[in-house]
Amino acid sequence: MQNGAHLELELVRQVQTRTGRRIRDLAVELSPERVILRGCAATYYLKQLAQQGVREVLPHVRLENAIIVHGSTN
Repeated sequence: MQNGAHLELELVRQVQTRTGRRIRDLAVELSPERVILRGCAATYYLKQLAQQGVREVLPHVRLENAIIVHGSTN
């Protein structure tokens, strides 16, 4: 696996690019066992795009997508 800080930055950039920076409070947590995505999204589609962004960099990693979906109430 790559250097932790470098990999975390790369994953954040990938998710931001994939989602058009629409995940609020995005955080990527790395551990030897898995990657955890945290933040808030307006739709499940954005949550899925964030997950796909990680999969593009690390296709076989154990991934926990803990992004919370808060739909628009307007």
